[in-house]
Amino acid sequence: MTDGAIRVGPAGELLLSGVLDHRSGPPLREAGRKLIQDAAGSSLVLDCAGVEKSSSVGLSLLLAFMRDARAAGKGLVVRGLPQDMREIAKVSGLCELLEARA
Repeated sequence: MTDGAIRVGPAGELLLSGVLDHRSGPPLREAGRKLIQDAAGSSLVLDCAGVEKSSSVGLSLLLAFMRDARAAGKGLVVRGLPQDMREIAKVSGLCELLEARA
């Protein structure tokens, strides 16, 4: 398994990947905040298809990224949510809030 990472993809989308846990969460939080602030346009896509494994930290990151986007005046759509993250979101009642797209 690989460490968690976030980067800008070829189409300008944000790509979240690797393992999202208590160790990778804080650096991903800061990196994602900066990428969102620096992104051009008023709408962003956060693609989570590359996430290998996630604890509740992953869901917390998604919510923080949504707040960051809102604060920057941008929309954020989440797509490619892996099954483990989808299950945590469902139990937490957050699927609609995330507007998760498989």
